[in-house]
Amino acid sequence: MTKRLDCKYKISRRLGVNLWGNAKDPFNKRGYAPGQHGAGAKRKKSSDYGTQLREKQKLRGYYGNITERQFRNIYQKASRLKGDTGENLIGLLESRLDTVVYRMGLVPTPFAARQFVSHGHIRVNGKKVNIPSYQVQADDIIEVKEKSKQMAVVLEIVQNPERSVPDYIEFDNKELKGKYIRQPKLAEVPFPVVMQPNFVIEYYSR
Repeated sequence: MTKRLDCKYKISRRLGVNLWGNAKDPFNKRGYAPGQHGAGAKRKKSSDYGTQLREKQKLRGYYGNITERQFRNIYQKASRLKGDTGENLIGLLESRLDTVVYRMGLVPTPFAARQFVSHGHIRVNGKKVNIPSYQVQADDIIEVKEKSKQMAVVLEIVQNPERSVPDYIEFDNKELKGKYIRQPKLAEVPFPVVMQPNFVIEYYSR
């Protein structure tokens, strides 16, 4: 098991939020930091730097706890684009192939989405793509490989959807095929908790 998968249940507790809005999240029962002294420790008021760092960790954690190097590269790319850097950052994160697969409701978590893509179950415009960080473009067609459509995990999640598909993605749950319409704005992304990318920009701009 990778460190990412091993620590995913600790992320919400460390940050003090139910990061993915999951009813089974341990944070719902143990709303304190993990570790030996977590239950007795009080959460201290954060400094400006602490707030910036926490918001960065929330975004990194939400998108499958991507590495710091990957996250910084996405920020740097966002800062070079025209427009608001915070909005650009969210747009690029939502354009990752694993995120689009998660938004389509094909898998229960961003961690599962990364694994699903890595194992070669997804095609983009008819070609197999097994790179989770692949940047999906407007009008790209994302679909489950024919042999993978009968996987139990896919059938179960599609028949009993936990989340609705956002407006910037079209999805046919019979064909298991979707279309990425466009990059979304922050207000359109169905985050279960408040995300503040402006603090992330401040963190990297120090």
